[in-house]
Amino acid sequence: MTPRVFGNHLFPEATIVAHERTREQIIADGVPSYLGAWSSDVEWGTLDPTPPFLTYTEGVTLYSDDLRCEVRHVGFAAHTTNDSFVWIPSRGVLFAGDLVFNGGTPFVLMGSVEGALSALDQLEALGAETIVPGHGDVCGPSAIAAVRGYLRFVQESAEAGMAAGLSPLELARQLDLGEYGGLVDPERIVGNLHRAYADVSGGEVDLTAAVLDMITLNGGRPLTCHA
Repeated sequence: MTPRVFGNHLFPEATIVAHERTREQIIADGVPSYLGAWSSDVEWGTLDPTPPFLTYTEGVTLYSDDLRCEVRHVGFAAHTTNDSFVWIPSRGVLFAGDLVFNGGTPFVLMGSVEGALSALDQLEALGAETIVPGHGDVCGPSAIAAVRGYLRFVQESAEAGMAAGLSPLELARQLDLGEYGGLVDPERIVGNLHRAYADVSGGEVDLTAAVLDMITLNGGRPLTCHA
């Protein structure tokens, strides 16, 4: 779940649709304490977490006149635990959500690095001509390969860091991001490393520690989110 859902209560006339796990997480989390880590100039206002009241498990099909829009759940943890995408087969258009970032640093702290890679395989198999990413400009299918490259970089770096006995923050501080250094929000590397370490060890991620490490790597400044 992300702060994007906190506006649900402002649209009482809307039908709120999401995956079953999204509903479960909104109910369980309420207003997360980590919101204070984000940019201090955000005015959150009154937040009243409102879960979806129409849910699905594997997917649902929507029609706009005769235009078929397929909403599909990934089926496993990827960017988060409950990612879905929208595929419009007749137009070759994919609304990928945060499974695809274009120009920004992919973020899988609350999901799985390996799962995110598998999700990219799903998306690529669709053969989309146009992709609307969760972050960045509308793009073509080459964006999938770019995200895949970054995630593999995270995996390989995590394996080396764990072997060297480094913490995610220690590794991130000495890591050369190379071609990925120019991506927006580069401090997310340490959050992704926390997740990659947990993927290997089978343990849980300490979200508070991961967010604090991101702030530290960001020079102590609050985090941003460039959509």
